[in-house]
Amino acid sequence: MQNKQTPNSIVGRRMRERREALGLAQEKVGVAIGLDESSARARISRYELGVHEPPFATAKLLASVLDVPPPYMYCEEEDIADLLLALHKIPSKTRKQTIRTLIASLQRSSS
Repeated sequence: MQNKQTPNSIVGRRMRERREALGLAQEKVGVAIGLDESSARARISRYELGVHEPPFATAKLLASVLDVPPPYMYCEEEDIADLLLALHKIPSKTRKQTIRTLIASLQRSSS
């Protein structure tokens, strides 16, 4: 029976939520970032549970595989994480303008 513990770190929680949303197995994620197939599942499990924190270079690889921006992995506030994910999904061609428009709107509303 699989242990469904709650992740102890924000990175672990974000990893697990996103991996499960994409329907990816821990082993597949681990292999995709270059881990040996024999240890991939265990390593990803340790990251997700917060037993170990992935180095930033590894977190960047994980973010790429999970199709999220690296800051999303470390974001503690859900609404800001949702915003980061939404911005990441916008084509890079239009992302800068979207961000500028959003910032201008936020600045107007806070004045």
